[in-house]
Amino acid sequence: EVQLVESGGGLVQAGGSLRLSCAPSGFTFDDYAIGWFRQAPGKEREGVSCIASDGDTFYANSVKGRFTISSDNAKNTVYLQMNSLKPEDTAVYYCTMLPVVTAVCLYEYDYSGQGTQVTVSS
Repeated sequence: EVQLVESGGGLVQAGGSLRLSCAPSGFTFDDYAIGWFRQAPGKEREGVSCIASDGDTFYANSVKGRFTISSDNAKNTVYLQMNSLKPEDTAVYYCTMLPVVTAVCLYEYDYSGQGTQVTVSS
């Protein structure tokens, strides 16, 4: 059973930084992408960023230059470093997985964690 456990959300002022972590387990795919989606109140869930097992990274235009996704294979953890946060980044952030290594991971996922709240105050 695929499990994705997120951590690192919280409350931060605009312009601040947060780092989210995701610990995936229980999968055997050779090709896959781990990513982050977010959902703000009253809005649809949207893709933020994802990293493929071949190292390729993908970002939504709204976070390019501010967010960085990375993976630490030794710790089996994927990180999302979020800098220059804006109030519009406020959302529940979900770690996701899709067994592909293309930019489709920004638009689809097969597995999702429970989510972690990120709140950016103005």
